[in-house]
Amino acid sequence: MFHLFNRKKEDLIVAPFDGEMFSITKVNDPVFAQKMMGDGIALKSTKDKLTVCAPATGQLEVLFNTGHAFGIALESGVKVLVHIGLDTVNAQGDGFKVLNKKQGDFVKALDPIVEVDLVKLSKDYDTTVMVVVTEAAGKQITFKKPMHVALGDSLIQ
Repeated sequence: MFHLFNRKKEDLIVAPFDGEMFSITKVNDPVFAQKMMGDGIALKSTKDKLTVCAPATGQLEVLFNTGHAFGIALESGVKVLVHIGLDTVNAQGDGFKVLNKKQGDFVKALDPIVEVDLVKLSKDYDTTVMVVVTEAAGKQITFKKPMHVALGDSLIQ
């Protein structure tokens, strides 16, 4: 568990879309469920098409050309990974559309990053989205309890 003290707007981690937030330990993938990549939360959307936005402000440090995952480095040194679906790297980009962003760009929280066709992907993949703090930079970050979140709601206490 982590918690940001003296949290500034630049340190916020927010919901990248509307959905149901639940414990990452419930994800059907041991790498995420056992927090091997870091602590985080999981989100599910009920929509057919989904725009996944940046959950934080910072540098788009990683953006896979397949669109299945991206990472943001915040000014504070905290790093956040958004991974869209389980094993979706195997879709080789089919069902994903990267939106006018490239690796290295500066993004603001809620900037649209990837469009996802959940209907297409759900035929072969679990479409759970993980938001993981891969580097806490010495900060304590505590994720909120499971609940319904709207785009832009804080995911941390």
